[in-house]
Amino acid sequence: MGKKTQHCLLLLLCFSGLVHYSAALVFWTAIMEIRYVNSNHTTEDKYCDCGVYGRNSPVEEVSGIVTLPTGDPRGCGPDPVYNRNFSYLPWIALVKRGNCTFSEKINAAQRQGATGVVVYNVDGSGNSTTQMSHPDADDVVAIMIGNSQGMEIAKLVTNGTQVMMRIAVGSPHGPWMDTYWLYFLSIAFFIVTAASIAYFVFISANRIYSLSMHRRNERKLKSEAKKAIGRLQVRKLKTGDEETTSESHVCAVCIDSYKAGEVVTVLTCDHIFHKACIEPWLLERRTCPMCKCDILKALGVEEETKENLSAESPPDVTVITVTGGEPLYEVPLTDPASPHTERPQHLYDNRAFQGDSEAGRR
Repeated sequence: MGKKTQHCLLLLLCFSGLVHYSAALVFWTAIMEIRYVNSNHTTEDKYCDCGVYGRNSPVEEVSGIVTLPTGDPRGCGPDPVYNRNFSYLPWIALVKRGNCTFSEKINAAQRQGATGVVVYNVDGSGNSTTQMSHPDADDVVAIMIGNSQGMEIAKLVTNGTQVMMRIAVGSPHGPWMDTYWLYFLSIAFFIVTAASIAYFVFISANRIYSLSMHRRNERKLKSEAKKAIGRLQVRKLKTGDEETTSESHVCAVCIDSYKAGEVVTVLTCDHIFHKACIEPWLLERRTCPMCKCDILKALGVEEETKENLSAESPPDVTVITVTGGEPLYEVPLTDPASPHTERPQHLYDNRAFQGDSEAGRR
């Protein structure tokens, strides 16, 4: 697995953890609507966005008749605490906080058929609420409301008034939902996006410019190489020439022996090659395949852009092998900044090439 893939997976895991952490901080409000007939035989409707869905509660809408526990208003205990069951119309349990866990209160009501549970806060807390945690009761709608609101509804039910309640989904709240956070995230997103686009444009423009300069230099060097190739010595081999009679003389480009009637090119370093083999090589590399002698410099052809091109890509090193896998020669390393102008000495592992080079220089 590459480093780039590992970094992507790490970022994905961090992002997933951030999403789960942010989701845990977000809570949903609950809209509570009640309807009942007062002592004047008039229907009253009350509405408030005053509830909070439990952390483990399904965030969905329910409705039913409000029902109080028969004994303890806190609705705790394994025994039936409501005088209703599944055969009744949908009903919602209204219980007071305290004396047992939220999960126990919710499960006690659910066992007797409640479609939802409303828990109101303890005495003296006013209308303040909190988000309940009930991991053992996560399949029934459960919300919390303030003590004042819960006591008001409980008083109506205690007096014999039938109260219909509807719980609807409100709106999400949390640190990421705050107005200032939204402004901050919007600005941060805009800055990051703008910076990413600017960086992409800069990198793309730089690459296009570098590619254009590279192609321009290549075209110029090929033009200079064509001029230099035209000035190289070309001859046609004849029967009896040393190159055609000795098996040690082979073209270093195609690794094929010379035959009478073939046209060869003689480079400035006295090495010979098939004309059809060496010309494409020189157009691309401009150096002898064997000794790396630069034909442009040797012929005095100006090469203004060579240094810029060589800085972008390292020179090719060619190693010619024959059956057996042994190298035929070694490429000598010369210092281009050396003040000596004489031709460097060519060293070869293959003595046949060594003798050929010395005979050519004589």
